[in-house]
Amino acid sequence: MSSSPKFAVIGLLGAMLLATAAHAQPAKDLPNVGRAATAKEIAAWDIDVRPDFKGLPKGSGTVAKGQDVWEGKCAQCHGIFGESGEVFSPLVGGTTPEDIKTGHVARLNDRGFPGRTTLMKVATVSTLWDYINRAMPWTAPKSLTTDEVYSVTAFLLNLGGIVPENFELSDKNIAEVQQRMPNRNGMTLDHALWPGKGLSTAKAPDTRNVACMKDCEVGAKISSFLPEHARNAHGNLAEQNRSVGPQHGADTSKPAGTPVQRAVEPVAAPKAAAAPMALLNKNSCTACHAVAGKLVGPSFQEIAKKHGERGDAIAYLSGKIRSGGVGVWGQIPMPAQTLGEADAASIAQWLKSGAPR
Repeated sequence: MSSSPKFAVIGLLGAMLLATAAHAQPAKDLPNVGRAATAKEIAAWDIDVRPDFKGLPKGSGTVAKGQDVWEGKCAQCHGIFGESGEVFSPLVGGTTPEDIKTGHVARLNDRGFPGRTTLMKVATVSTLWDYINRAMPWTAPKSLTTDEVYSVTAFLLNLGGIVPENFELSDKNIAEVQQRMPNRNGMTLDHALWPGKGLSTAKAPDTRNVACMKDCEVGAKISSFLPEHARNAHGNLAEQNRSVGPQHGADTSKPAGTPVQRAVEPVAAPKAAAAPMALLNKNSCTACHAVAGKLVGPSFQEIAKKHGERGDAIAYLSGKIRSGGVGVWGQIPMPAQTLGEADAASIAQWLKSGAPR
């Protein structure tokens, strides 16, 4: 087997998964496949932060700086005070000073309390830091600097009353902050998923299973299904998934059992729509908008119907795409997008033409 770019990529990914950060070796029985991953390549993948703070980079950030970052990059989805539930579930609310003392959020057991916020549920501050670092902001994941992540985390903790307004969060004092998390004692460690002292209280559950030897279930029983009248209630699921990964979504615009045609590669799509559809998926526009049918925001065809006849449609739509805004279609905000003028104009032209599939 000769070396090729395809097998080089496969070999590189395999090496990353099997190698340690100190040393990586290609498989001995596949001498012509891949190469050893470099320390820099491994470091780019190895960014997770554990509850014992292993993997946490050095740095610091203040509540004040976090507020600036929050208002510029976070508030449009989460609200100025982390209380908004319009785009995602609220982050802040439902915790009390007493919860910070006990480590148990009392309102988690209150059936009358409306909803559950992030700070009510999360047990470890490392979870907040890690998720903000790898996934936020929604439109530009991993774009925050290390100190900005510390700052945003500090601001979020301040909103929950966990740290004071003049607090500076850092790798030096984050373990102390952990002792003030409202639900720090509300998580079990019986899953044994985290090896290490103090991170596991039991033997791994998957090694304690007992084989069923009598009265065993013969076949699977379907306990729920999607009725036909609700199948396309929220738009075609096949058009709402990313173009990569195993989750393609069912084509809910057609009867159950119909073979799925992926949204980014529609069989009958005209060539003129190929470039705009690729841009829409590349820039994650389809995370909030479907071609037909409301998702988080209006469908592309609704936008085309409302604005496509304007004399300045291309200039108006491309400007709205790049600048974002709120109020035209309700109070759910659309974040500003970072795509170039030419790409925005290409999408705007497609919308002006009616957003054809």
